[in-house]
Amino acid sequence: MKNKLSLLSIPYVIWMALFVVVPILIMVAYAFSTQDSGATLENFSQMGTYASVFLRSFRLALVATLICLLIGYPVSYWIAREGAAFQRAAMALIMLPMWMNFLLRTYSWMSILENNGLLNQFFRSIGLIGLYNQIAVQFAADPAQYVPITGFQMTGTSGAVVLGMVYNYLPFMILPIYSVIVKLDGSLIEAARDLGADSASVFRKVILPLSLPGVLSGVTMVFVPSVSTFAISRLLGGGTQMMLGDLIEQQFLGGAYNPHLGAAISMVMMVIVVVCMVVMNHFGEGEEQAVLL
Repeated sequence: MKNKLSLLSIPYVIWMALFVVVPILIMVAYAFSTQDSGATLENFSQMGTYASVFLRSFRLALVATLICLLIGYPVSYWIAREGAAFQRAAMALIMLPMWMNFLLRTYSWMSILENNGLLNQFFRSIGLIGLYNQIAVQFAADPAQYVPITGFQMTGTSGAVVLGMVYNYLPFMILPIYSVIVKLDGSLIEAARDLGADSASVFRKVILPLSLPGVLSGVTMVFVPSVSTFAISRLLGGGTQMMLGDLIEQQFLGGAYNPHLGAAISMVMMVIVVVCMVVMNHFGEGEEQAVLL
């Protein structure tokens, strides 16, 4: 019976080999070669040239991940403490934006944040932009030369990129944390309270350690796509906030066309993904190990 069931996995193994393993091997071959020579480390020696892109990508991804954690954990805890009907409704609302195309959601934020977008129109209607111009002209070095603004510049900034990351990836932080908290054994919390622990101590010594596997899963699921995104940084960053995803795409599709360098950068990204998965598996092996932390 087991042999018959194992035969069912053959199509999956073939699929993984053709569309996962083989592309990775091609990427590795490209990363360690050039168009004019054989095996080389030249592509990796150029990484220092893009140090600012690496730093910007990691910095914005870390900020977005931290914001998602600060928002996602309280929301997950709150939903998990409510009744089953509320939980189903809350999960539906959280998942609802993900039913739309990723680019459509990002374009929606462009229409909100651009100079003539909904947010700037609202600010003009309440007189906030006019008030800003009145204050700014008072502090200008030459008031006669001051040019009034027609709207706040929100697109083309790192803040807009982080906002786009948080909006698109927040569900990936909420869902794994919620799935862990909702399964916690209530008797453990009751036992802690019976032993005299207050609410803060129960959360710090029982709930938080037991929910760490979900936290680590959420951090991985948010950080990895954030550090490699290119659509968000291009649309909301206005081309001024280049990240690793943009750099990789530029090497394959842009005027710079250097697939060998793009493969080397992609390989670095793959290593980051593997490291995140190793960390997640190490700390998320079980609730018993999480308590020991």
